[in-house]
Amino acid sequence: MTGFTPIAKMIILMGVILVFLGLFLLFVDKIPFLGKLPGDIYVRRKHFTFYFPIVTCIILSILLSLILRVILRR
Repeated sequence: MTGFTPIAKMIILMGVILVFLGLFLLFVDKIPFLGKLPGDIYVRRKHFTFYFPIVTCIILSILLSLILRVILRR
């Protein structure tokens, strides 16, 4: 059964990532600055609203890259 060890580790890692993602989505409303940074695009018209948090996406991407770099460093 040693042939399934890498697959089992990958499935466990994916489960842990999903748990953290679920917790993040559960508490994302409680983070005051998330999605309201200067540079986030927000357009409101009479019957149309467009919102794209570009700066928030860039900052989250940088943070996730740094975290994964530290975790996966060899």
